[in-house]
Amino acid sequence: MTEKYKPVIGLEIHAELKTDSKMFCSCKNDPDERRPNQNICPICMGHPGTLPVANKKAIEKTIMAGLGLNCQIEKNTFFERKNYFYPDLPKGYQITQYQKPFCRNGYLEIGSPPSHKASEGSKRIRVTRIHLEEDAGRLNHPAGVDYSLVDYNRAGMPLMELVTEPDFENGKQVKAFAEELQLILRYLNVSDADMEKGLMRVEVNISLTGDDGKWGTKVEIKNLNSIKAAADSVDFEIIRQKEILESGEKIIQETRGWDENKKETISQRVKEEANDYRYFPEPDLPPVKISDEWLEEIRSLISELPAQRRERFKKQYGLPDAQIAVLISEYAAGVYFEHVVSEISEEDKSEHVDGQSHVNKEQLLKIAANYLIVDPARAQIPSRITPDKFAGFTVHIAHGSISSTAGTAVIAGMLETGLSSDDIIREKDLGQVSDFGTLDAIVEKVLADNVKAVEDYKAGKEASLKFLIGMAMRDSKGRANPQVVEEIIKNKLK
Repeated sequence: MTEKYKPVIGLEIHAELKTDSKMFCSCKNDPDERRPNQNICPICMGHPGTLPVANKKAIEKTIMAGLGLNCQIEKNTFFERKNYFYPDLPKGYQITQYQKPFCRNGYLEIGSPPSHKASEGSKRIRVTRIHLEEDAGRLNHPAGVDYSLVDYNRAGMPLMELVTEPDFENGKQVKAFAEELQLILRYLNVSDADMEKGLMRVEVNISLTGDDGKWGTKVEIKNLNSIKAAADSVDFEIIRQKEILESGEKIIQETRGWDENKKETISQRVKEEANDYRYFPEPDLPPVKISDEWLEEIRSLISELPAQRRERFKKQYGLPDAQIAVLISEYAAGVYFEHVVSEISEEDKSEHVDGQSHVNKEQLLKIAANYLIVDPARAQIPSRITPDKFAGFTVHIAHGSISSTAGTAVIAGMLETGLSSDDIIREKDLGQVSDFGTLDAIVEKVLADNVKAVEDYKAGKEASLKFLIGMAMRDSKGRANPQVVEEIIKNKLK
């Protein structure tokens, strides 16, 4: 994009909080409930004469999110009524915050390796505010009828809203921010932040500045069902608005959605004027005072956040950035990996694997991380293979007592039976063969059966060598040591 038009992009992100009950009543907070209108009561249905009581856990989780995003915490605040009518808003108003949100003036650093490419550098995205409110219900629009159905299960669920400053420049930065925020919310156990389930919703506000530096007309992009959709919609909208301005036309203030099939934003409704929500303090709820003691109690619940863990994994384990990114994004896998690390140190001390010398510990850790990330059964490993058994398996791979091909079979056997890698290797005879005499006979047969490949290799075609090694691995049922096989082939074909 030329300097003539500069994107001005901000985000509004809602996250449903992970609490047992709803925001102002004791109804179950269950986003997985599919039966309509099961978790409702007179309070969340807005019946006359009912009184709300604020959910303390929801307040604490909102403050935890604020602390995780370097926010200032408002110690004296209150809830307010936001007045508007919508069919899935049973009271005719929403209890929320406006004047004094729980959290304000925070920030999140994005673009720092190893979560994102180092060449992108680091950028600070400012967080304007985080406030707490109650969610609305859901409307269901059956096909072919002239009415809608309302499900109030979601009405009254605790909902955290985060608003950023317009610090984004492109879709890549939007994606990085949303992904990191999603991780932070999960690490803090604030929200599952699953966008497919609607537990985290991203809305984009975007305009382009002109030569005069003044902000252009704002367009909102809503109903985005994935982080990728948010990023793609931003990049499309930048181009769309630029083309309109360069043609001499004006941007219309409107709300747009994202068409995943066409990969473009589509107009949903034109917004002619701002709504007057007539905010005023909620008369049925007392002010909220956050004491220093309570704030420190909440702060003590915060453990290692993704950025800190990312940096520690790099320094402590020396893993490649790609492996770290997966182990950080999948919290349970990262915890399991660290348990395996502690067991590997003990396992490799025994030198029980073919009496071979120790392998470099950093290499051992990379092997363990790799199998946790790429093995087809990776999702089952943490729950079905104990860390000490996985450590023993890793040492076998590292010392070459089993091949990488056999490794997949060993893990499958461990998952199925609960036995150790030693037992599976012995039971299925999967030990790697490195004996020159045994492998020499296999290679002789492979060379005799593949004369064309032998001739091609002698003619300088290196791919033929890989083919011959593959044939030897096949004939040995994956047990041959490929390095030894390669050495034998090269010696025979000098």
